[in-house]
Amino acid sequence: MCGIFAYLNYMTPKSRAEVLELLVNGLKRLEYRGYDSTGVAIDGPNPKDIVMIKSVGKVKVLEDAIAKSCTGKEFEEPITTHVGISHTRWATHGVPCERNSHPQRSDFDNSFVVVHNGIITNYKDVKTYLETRGYEFESDTDTEVIAKLVHHLWKKHPGYSFRELVEQAIQQLEGAFAIALKSKYFPGECVASRRGSPLLVGIKTKTRLATDHIPILYGKVLPRSESTSEFLPMEQKEVEYFFASDASAVIEHTNRVIYLEDDDVAAVRDGGLSIHRLKKSTDDPHAREITTLKMEIQQIMKGNYDYFMLKEIFEQPESVVNTMRGRVRFDTNTIVLGGIKDYIPEIKRCRRLMLIGCGTSYHSAVATRQLLEELTELPVMIELASDFLDRNTPIFRDDVCFFISQSGETADTLMALRYCKQRGALIVGITNTVGSSICRESHCGVHINAGPEIGVASTKAYTSQFISLVMFGLVMSEDRLSLQQRRLEIIQGLSKLADQIREVLKLDSKVQELAKDLYQHKSLLIMGRGYNFATCMEGALKVKELTYMHSEGIMAGELKHGPLALIDDSMPVLMIVLRDPVYVKCMNALQQVTSRKGCPIIICEQGDEETKAFCSRSLEIPRTVDCLQGILTVIPMQLLSYHIAVLRGCDVDCPRNLAKSVTVE
Repeated sequence: MCGIFAYLNYMTPKSRAEVLELLVNGLKRLEYRGYDSTGVAIDGPNPKDIVMIKSVGKVKVLEDAIAKSCTGKEFEEPITTHVGISHTRWATHGVPCERNSHPQRSDFDNSFVVVHNGIITNYKDVKTYLETRGYEFESDTDTEVIAKLVHHLWKKHPGYSFRELVEQAIQQLEGAFAIALKSKYFPGECVASRRGSPLLVGIKTKTRLATDHIPILYGKVLPRSESTSEFLPMEQKEVEYFFASDASAVIEHTNRVIYLEDDDVAAVRDGGLSIHRLKKSTDDPHAREITTLKMEIQQIMKGNYDYFMLKEIFEQPESVVNTMRGRVRFDTNTIVLGGIKDYIPEIKRCRRLMLIGCGTSYHSAVATRQLLEELTELPVMIELASDFLDRNTPIFRDDVCFFISQSGETADTLMALRYCKQRGALIVGITNTVGSSICRESHCGVHINAGPEIGVASTKAYTSQFISLVMFGLVMSEDRLSLQQRRLEIIQGLSKLADQIREVLKLDSKVQELAKDLYQHKSLLIMGRGYNFATCMEGALKVKELTYMHSEGIMAGELKHGPLALIDDSMPVLMIVLRDPVYVKCMNALQQVTSRKGCPIIICEQGDEETKAFCSRSLEIPRTVDCLQGILTVIPMQLLSYHIAVLRGCDVDCPRNLAKSVTVE
């Protein structure tokens, strides 16, 4: 949620119009994160002025406002050095309006301006302190205290550098934040920091840098008169820097980035970059490494699809192959997970496995729990991260805790990770984002390799998380003679999966017709059990997220314990009934629904005429091994929620009130 994009060009002439265009395009790349207002800040025609433009609504509204107000020859003239910051805001403190949009300023002269992701939990105390010092607040946001606190420190310590002012300020702040600041008193400088919210620095130069490691400095005061020898060594003067919440915003400009860690302060001055930390801990590295991104700009473009979500649904035949690539060796029927290979003996000796996540990631844990219990013969607990934190859950040193998150930045999941790590558990991360917080703070893990996922409603990440956990179960059981036949049929099922997903995707037009029958209803019940109960939960979540329709995933075995009261001839019901160990029980539930005048839509196996006889509408999927059925059954649910959303006129890629990366509680 929220997005930061800042740009600094040093000795690289660009006009203000070019800078504004670059900032707006950066915000467009971050739209998928969820937001309700936008804003930019650049240097004005007068070097001592900072111009801010803010708007409510989509980035296009901001773009139109810029086109109206930023005209004239002064906006077309090249400037050798310039700093611009921009933001997409998802409201937490204060309703969406221009006054509450970012950037927020320190005073009426725009002396210091800041963009901020996250929540400052002690902002009321800081605000009260600043009000006693004569500051008047314009907005309802927690962010405004940051700019005013930096301004207060500047007046109190006029000799401090910009970086030192920000360091002093963040020591007074509690909560989660990623921030980027600019100031008219420090032209050509930008300072950024993070604690609990993601932030990276992109670097673009004409020639390769002399080093890929940026030294970390601790408490070193660098007066403005000193050289920048301790900053990023430059072989040429021309350099451009990009500060962003997400790599997708910088990939079209550079593939060289530094992922900042909590309490890093990155400062650019005179074209040089330095990274500082206030306190040194025993496990701190000596430098931050420059990472080369493997993402390509084509991966974050919609191509011929109307929506990112639809594109990502149809990418699943490729994404599941990428998840297995180099890991599942079909010629020898073996699995290699390099990210956890060295930890397998320790995991096999553990007391229990704990799978922790939120939303769709939690459902991937539900989907694979039964198989993991079977293959590992260990107790497997699944936990919603938010509930896990509310309970002070007992964690032991011989527990192994899996933390599942597409973004790797999910706040509840990350806090649960730190809770377990402090208690000595082994931490395994299952993420889709290299360099994310969960990725960095885990002892080991599996990168799911699903590729960039832009649509807020997760699709291909779910199926790749599912497969990653299946592969873990197969690794854990490789030396169990009694499970070799079971392992073999699962591996053979994985080998056919991509082609079977393509078959399921051919149902798209049929699913669209079903959507036309359902989109005007107010509710939808989705029922199943066994390996397909997770599909019911995930399908119901997708319907809620995208269509704003009430939907509920129901365990078919619980039908008689309450939900049966909802069944009548007008209640839409979708049931998953496949030829697996719980087929007979699912058929009993199906008969209970039809005997009460219910008219269910059924997802069944191809050629299953007996099951189809109980209903007039059905979707047939290919037959696969029981533990992989959930991958095939969830795709019709993804398509159904997409088509209902389109028919209801909803914003498919950016559902209301939701964000892609939930970085606050």
